[in-house]
Amino acid sequence: MTVFIRLLAEDDKSESLLDSCSRVRRDVDCKSTYSVLPSSFRSIPGAPFAYWVSEEIRGIFRNFPLTGSHGREAWVGLQTNNDFQWLRLWWENSDTSNELFGLVPHPKGGHFSKFYADVFLSIRWGTDGLLIKTWKKEQLRLGLITANNSKCWNEKDYLRPGLTWPLRTTFFGVRVMPMNCIFGQKGPAAFVSRDSNQELLALCAIVNSAPFNYLVSTQLARTELSRSFEVGLIKQTPFPYLDELKTADLNALAKGAWWSMRLLDSVEETSHAFVLPAALRARLGDYDPPAIEAELAEIQTEIDDIAFDLYGFSDEDRAAAMSSFGSAQEEAEDGVEAASDDEDEGAAEQVDQTDSLLCWAAGVAFGRFDWRLATGERDAPPEPDPFDPLPAKSPGMLSDDAEPFHQHSGILVDDEGNVHDLARLIEEVLVQVDTPVPAEVRRWLQRDFFKLHLKQYSKSRRKAPIYWPLSTSSGSYTLWIYYPSLTDQTLYSTVNDFIEPKLKHVGQDLDALRGKGGERSRADEKSFEALQGLENELIEFRDMILEIAPTYRPNHDDGVQITASPLWRLFRHKPWQKVLKDTWAKLEKGEYDWAHLAMTYCPDRVREKCKADKSLAIAHDLEDLYEEPEGKPKVSSGRIRAGGDQ
Repeated sequence: MTVFIRLLAEDDKSESLLDSCSRVRRDVDCKSTYSVLPSSFRSIPGAPFAYWVSEEIRGIFRNFPLTGSHGREAWVGLQTNNDFQWLRLWWENSDTSNELFGLVPHPKGGHFSKFYADVFLSIRWGTDGLLIKTWKKEQLRLGLITANNSKCWNEKDYLRPGLTWPLRTTFFGVRVMPMNCIFGQKGPAAFVSRDSNQELLALCAIVNSAPFNYLVSTQLARTELSRSFEVGLIKQTPFPYLDELKTADLNALAKGAWWSMRLLDSVEETSHAFVLPAALRARLGDYDPPAIEAELAEIQTEIDDIAFDLYGFSDEDRAAAMSSFGSAQEEAEDGVEAASDDEDEGAAEQVDQTDSLLCWAAGVAFGRFDWRLATGERDAPPEPDPFDPLPAKSPGMLSDDAEPFHQHSGILVDDEGNVHDLARLIEEVLVQVDTPVPAEVRRWLQRDFFKLHLKQYSKSRRKAPIYWPLSTSSGSYTLWIYYPSLTDQTLYSTVNDFIEPKLKHVGQDLDALRGKGGERSRADEKSFEALQGLENELIEFRDMILEIAPTYRPNHDDGVQITASPLWRLFRHKPWQKVLKDTWAKLEKGEYDWAHLAMTYCPDRVREKCKADKSLAIAHDLEDLYEEPEGKPKVSSGRIRAGGDQ
């Protein structure tokens, strides 16, 4: 036997160590010491020094099948090698059918969440990944990636329903992965034979249980700090035997947890589950966050009890597992070391209820969201099944055939008195849904809205705001562009339908004040000076837009950031302006020649590159320019051929 001393929880470790050693010498029981036969560690894969667990726990590794057996399997998935080029946030482009660029949902790790988490990323995959596969081959040929990274790993399992989890978090938690997704390298996936939804949910319940997590931690020989939950680790963890009755019970519990988690997510406007903002969500019933959280806790307790019984944990081992499970879960929920390898990997941005209500009302004005859910004119949408494919639109979004709240061409304006005035429209939406209108909506629109919107619509290092404020130099006049409606004619529309009429109106007011001559009051003089300044700014604004418009050919496949970059001078939010300015500089230098806008602005350079890069040639529909590189000459092996010389 070997004696191990465990002092992780002790404040004064030196004093505790002396006391423990003294007790060992005197053969006195001590809670911090463990006597273990070292050979017993070999029961656990990797033989970690998991001295603090009981011999019965180590025996579980000998007596139970592995998670990766009996038709259960888990794999890593696609690694893009260039997320900015290949990944998009799901609201950046609604085209899923394009053979080359069509988007497919892409679970890629994310924050800690059990049973449910929205899939907010998509990958440019098309019908069979032709473009990214060709690109990977080109990168390999040029020596820019390794042979290992040139593969689309486990493509045979793409689009299957399964479970997925973030590779690196404090606490292990899996969530449902709907059909028609492509899982990632940082978001591995687990599957069952015949893609049985019932068996998948039962698997989801077990691996989210306290005993399973305890067994995972045992293999890591640690119970704290951020860990890497590799596929091999999960597959080699023991899994209990399930009969049909237990499978059905666990399936029902996991489905209930999924439903509850999704219900909590139905107030996040960037989620596929979004219905209404929190201030209005209760109008559809079944929305009481404290009650939902309590129900989730009850479900977790039931799952844990079933799993403990199936594994045969003793009371002492249950207490140890629950202590480990509870402390790690508490840390993860508090955000301590809970992020995945990617910063800002999808945890919901907390927004004040009033702010989220105003943001939603702005979305209604733009034609994005359906206000009738809040008025009762439209029924609450039916609940999907956990593994149903993700919808193209969230339930709270306006359907394509529905009449919008306000007809417009994709452009609204911050201009009191204008029929397309966004501040007035926000107020009208709130009146329509019979909710109090906050004071100073226009001030909120001018000072807070875009900053909030940018935070909400930025995830996984991507920034993708869809409401664009283009402003004069001082911000005295702002046009709001709705990105999903953006075309190559939008900039011309801003000039013809908004700026020119505004200039005409300002000119008329200036003429009226000029007509007063020396009879202008002090207030008139102030107005005259302000109008002159506005007129100059509007002229400068118009001229800048007209300078950009003739060559501006937006393509939603490029994503928000690249599409907005030629307009960087028209944004006044400094952090966003800097992002776009940097993006534009890289576009000009040739770092994003895969983008459609690169062909627009630098066609000669891109066409030249297409001669040597097949993926670029395919992306720009210029395969006729591609010149296949000459094959390397074969080197003789030195063998004598029949009938020939050496």
